[in-house]
Amino acid sequence: MTVPGRAILSDGVHEAVTSLIMDGHIAPASRVNMDQLARALQVSATPLREAMARLESEGLVTKERLRGYTTTPLLTRKEFDDLYEFRLLVEPALAAAAARNADAADRRELAAELECCPDSPGGADYATYRALFEHDVRLHDLVARIAGNEAARRSLQRLHPHVHAFRRHAGNRSGDRTRAEHSTLVAALSRGDPDAAAAAMRSHLRTARRRLPVFAD
Repeated sequence: MTVPGRAILSDGVHEAVTSLIMDGHIAPASRVNMDQLARALQVSATPLREAMARLESEGLVTKERLRGYTTTPLLTRKEFDDLYEFRLLVEPALAAAAARNADAADRRELAAELECCPDSPGGADYATYRALFEHDVRLHDLVARIAGNEAARRSLQRLHPHVHAFRRHAGNRSGDRTRAEHSTLVAALSRGDPDAAAAAMRSHLRTARRRLPVFAD
C-alpha cells in the first residue's frame, strides 16, 4: 500500500518532470537520462520510475526495451488537425449526452469547476499555464464522465497532454476566452439542452484551434 508521504513525493516528481517536458528543458523526441534526471531533482530512482510510468500512460514519453524512456515528439500540423477532427466528432456528442444525463449534483460540479477557470496566464512557463491546462482537462473530462461513455473518456484523456504540449510550444494564452466559452457550454448543460450543449462544444473546439498563433489563417 502506498503511504501518503510516498504519494506526495511521487506526485511532486511527476509534476517536476512534466514541467521540464512542457517547457522544452527535456527536448521533444529525446532520450531521458534517468540517472542525470534523478540527480537534478534530488530524488531516488523509485519515485522517478513511478513518475515516468504515469507520463508514459499520459503519452508524454515512450519506453523501449534496453533503451529506456524517450519524450514524444511535438505534434505536426497534420497530427494536430487529425486530433481536433477526432475531438469534433466525439466531444459534441458527449456534450449532448451529458446535457441529457446531468442531475443536480452534476450541475453543481460543473458550476464549481467553471469557477476554477483562471485568468489568462501571464508567464511563459508551464508553471503559470498549469492552472488553465488542468481546468480545461478537468472540465472536458467531467463532460465525458457525465455523458457516461467511458471508452470515449479514456481516449480523450490520452489526447489532452499531446494537445496542450503543442499549445505550450505554440504560445497560446487564452484564459479569458476559454472561461467565456466554458461558461456557454456549462449553461447549456445545466439547462439540459443537448443541441445547445453540442453546439457550444463544437464552437469552443473550433475557436480554440484557431487561437493558436501558428495556425491563424
